[in-house]
Order: sequence, then structure tokens, then C-alpha cells
Amino acid sequence: MLGFVWNLDPVLIHLGPITIRYYGVVFVCTLVIAYLFWQWQMRRGGFGKAIIEGFITWGAVATIAGARLGHCLFYEMLPALWTGTPNIYLEHPISILYFWQGGLASHGATVGLVLALVVYARIHKLSILELMDRFSPSAAIGAAGVRLGNFLNSEIVGRATDLPWAVRFARYKDHGAFARHPSQLYEFALGLFVLLVVVLVDRWAGREKRPRGLIVGTFLLVYFAGRFLVEFVKEYQALEGFLTMGQWLSIIPMVIGAALVLKCIIRPAPTRTEAQLAMTMTASESSQIENSRMAARNQHSRRNRRKRK
Repeated sequence: MLGFVWNLDPVLIHLGPITIRYYGVVFVCTLVIAYLFWQWQMRRGGFGKAIIEGFITWGAVATIAGARLGHCLFYEMLPALWTGTPNIYLEHPISILYFWQGGLASHGATVGLVLALVVYARIHKLSILELMDRFSPSAAIGAAGVRLGNFLNSEIVGRATDLPWAVRFARYKDHGAFARHPSQLYEFALGLFVLLVVVLVDRWAGREKRPRGLIVGTFLLVYFAGRFLVEFVKEYQALEGFLTMGQWLSIIPMVIGAALVLKCIIRPAPTRTEAQLAMTMTASESSQIENSRMAARNQHSRRNRRKRK
């Protein structure tokens, strides 16, 4: 029989009435890794702990709310209105809040994160483009992690194919009747590839001297171009036609990304000037010196206590 059979139970552990799913574990790990990348980018820019950690709640809420609303609106309600078919979210809007039942869209998560970054930047009087640049590696991690979770859940599958690496998803609604593209793994690889690209572009462009908007522009252009291509082998979720709903939704961020990259090439504005870089390095060096002094004082105190004994 053609195709590798994938029949993983999505539940990792049963603890009485509580179940821990693979998707949940992957989601938590993804959030932790994404935060570490965010912390790395923000610390390098000289931002303090309060600004760095203050966005954790904003980012988590924006991701879940945006992804859920994006799925319900783009993949359920609008197609139902277009075709005149019944839809649970139109008939029972309260169901939109039941995000734990499944149904999250990466395009909606992107919109939610952009709005959260814009508001957060305005509240703290920071550059919107700079924050988006610094969050882009984390966004790539998030995109990869979610698709890995989709694969473990046997959802968001690809179209039928006879390729040698095709997968039969035994827990999908067709019970593995068709060998399919493992499109979730394609998008998982895409997320990791985009992460590599933005990190290399960041290094090539001079890190803190990079043009403001270059990293987020690169992310939007490369990731959504990849999403556009992967949609050709994904099972239809909403529209069936020349382009899928995912492809239509990928066009705008692709164009915005291309415009930002072009702007950075034609009229680059560095993220940090030489004077700002010097101030950032001075503050970092002062912090390191203070930490060294504190460690030396603590060690000296311990020695004195031992001598008294």
C-alpha cells in the first residue's frame, strides 16, 4: 500500500480527567523558544527587562485570539456567506470562543501580532518597525512549531499524491484512505528555513546597524511566498478555485514584505546609529562590571564567614 501510515494518538498522557496532548507540549516549547529569541534580540538592542517581559502576555493573547478569529472569519464565516451554506459560527457566535476545539489560522495570528506590536510600541514610545524586526525570528519559530503540532494532530493535511514520501493519516476524517502530502512538515521546514534566512540577513546587514524594517520585510516576503507555494499541495479548507483562501491571504503580506525590503535597499535607515551603539555597549559593559563586583563581594563575604567559623 502506497504511503506511510501515521496513526499517532494525539494524547500524550492521561492523568485522570486531565489529558496532556502532544500539540500542547509543542505549543509550550514553541512559546519558550520564541521568547528566548525575542529576549536575545531585545537585549542586544539595549532594552530592559520590563520591556522584554512585558510583551509576553500581549504576544500570547494576540496569537491565540488572532489565530482563532482568523480561522472563524476567513475559513468558516466568509465562505459560508459566499456560498449561502449554514455555518455554526454564524448561527452560534459564542462558538468562536471555543478555541480549544481546534481551528487556528496563521494569517489571523500574524494580524493579531502586528496589531499587538503596534499598540505596544505606541504605549512605550518605541519604533514599530524595530519591534517587528526583533520579533521576526520568534514569529518564524512560532510558524514552525504550530505546523509540527498540526502533524502530530493529523490535521491540516495535504492533497492526495502518489509521491514516495506520501502519508496516510489514519486519524483524519478519511481514515487514511488516501496517501497525502505531509504539508504540515513542508510548512514546519519552511518556518525553520525562514528563521535561518532572517538570522543570516540580520548578520549580513550588520546586526544593530541593519536597516530598520529589513528583517520583518524579509520574513513577510519569504514566509508568505513559501506559504503561497505550499497551498498548491494542501487540502482545500475554504475556497476551491484558481487560488485557495490561504493563497489570497498570503498576497498582501508578500507585497508588504517586498516593499519593505525594497525601501531598505533604496533608502536604508539604520536601527542604531554609531552614537546609540556606543551608549548601548557602555550600558552593557557597566552592567557586566556591576555584576562582577557583586559576585566578588559575595565571594569575599563567604570567605570571611568561613574564617570566623
